[in-house]
Amino acid sequence: MQINVLINGQSFALASSATLLDAVVQLGITPPFAAAINLQFVPQTQYPHTQLQEGDQIDLIAPVTGG
Repeated sequence: MQINVLINGQSFALASSATLLDAVVQLGITPPFAAAINLQFVPQTQYPHTQLQEGDQIDLIAPVTGG
């Protein structure tokens, strides 16, 4: 069984048991970045424990450097 989520505005199908860490690994995103689900910041230590739900909107945001 799968769920559909939006990650940075794109639709992705993940296993119904997927955590935020599973989504990050599947996308191959490497640190540094911050994550939010439905506009709520999620600390990195909670990624493996944060269960995703159908329709979640996930934002993975890399820091911007330079000036």
